[in-house]
Amino acid sequence: MKFKWLIFFSIAGLLLSFTNPPEVPVLNFKQFEPDLHLSNDTTYVINFWATWCTPCRKELPAFEKLNKTYQNKPVKVVLVSLDFPNQINKSLIPFIEKNKLKSKVLLLNDPDANSWIDKVNKSWSGSIPATLVYNKNKRIFNEGSLTYTKLDSIVNQIMIMP
Repeated sequence: MKFKWLIFFSIAGLLLSFTNPPEVPVLNFKQFEPDLHLSNDTTYVINFWATWCTPCRKELPAFEKLNKTYQNKPVKVVLVSLDFPNQINKSLIPFIEKNKLKSKVLLLNDPDANSWIDKVNKSWSGSIPATLVYNKNKRIFNEGSLTYTKLDSIVNQIMIMP
């Protein structure tokens, strides 16, 4: 009988040692759009990217560093994946796990990009990576890759604006 309990606790411990895969919310643009217009004391860094986009993958460490740097400040980093929904388990979640992404990741599932790109920013051509940094007072949009230095500079500029 003692042996059965030993096996039970060994298996239970082994199962608890595995981490659950990250959950990635899937939203259409109508569901996501309110996140682009929050008016509180937080600065939001919204990055549009995809696992298949090389420049996007190269700049993600800058967003992760920013997330860690500002973890105790009112700054929230949100990585908005434009991957295909059927690739969540095959590409997106393995990418998040492999790269140990700590920032919030969500998948925007709205194939009619022409209907929502201008709602993010009128100057956006639709190419990625693209980043919107905003708070209740100011918005800065950047199309193209960002270094950590440039990203940090944009966040600081937004945070000090009255």
